[in-house]
Amino acid sequence: MTRVKTPSDEAEARAIQDELRRRVVLDEPGPEPGRGLVAGVDVAYDDARDLVAAAAVVLDAATLDVVAESTAVGQVSFPYVPGLLAFRELPTLLTALEALPVTPGLVVCDGYGLAHPRRFGLACHLGVVTGLPSIGVAKNPFTFTHAEPGAPRGESAPLLAADGSVVGRALRTQHGIKPVYVSVGHRVSLDNACAHTLALSPRFRIPETTRHADSLCRRALREAIGGAA
Repeated sequence: MTRVKTPSDEAEARAIQDELRRRVVLDEPGPEPGRGLVAGVDVAYDDARDLVAAAAVVLDAATLDVVAESTAVGQVSFPYVPGLLAFRELPTLLTALEALPVTPGLVVCDGYGLAHPRRFGLACHLGVVTGLPSIGVAKNPFTFTHAEPGAPRGESAPLLAADGSVVGRALRTQHGIKPVYVSVGHRVSLDNACAHTLALSPRFRIPETTRHADSLCRRALREAIGGAA
């Protein structure tokens, strides 16, 4: 696993993105949906203390049972800059991933992959540095546009950049509910990324991987703050 260097400024961060973006693999289908182990990752912040808590939760893709989980808490080492969020989150996320007793076949990020202004969101960055297949499933479309998908579960519409290029899909995971926004990270096709997202979202809008990771990182942050009080 490649270590994540903390950039000294925005210019260095963009240069790192440019270098790593060339390593993104887009011509692999990825693991089969509904089989193997799938991890969800998420972070929670305490801005007053500059703390970030990360969680990694591994589910059995067939049953959606939790197989393993881990957390890590660290200091935020890079300021908030739109488009460079991965540099705030990745160091602690990688610590949580490395603490897992199992290796997932896919990582689902609560955020973006190619659906990113520089075509290198968190899911791409994490995938490249870990080598793991990865996808992004976001709650909003960021700066991109899309037509309204049909109401039934599984309907989708292309997520479009300003130049008309397709960077992901708006995907309806539950009938009549607001879609999620799926984009490729690394070593997974967009069709497969959407199939995984549906398989991981049998009851709710958000994938079970993200739901578990969100709850766990928030709990880890509360415990860290309580211990520091």
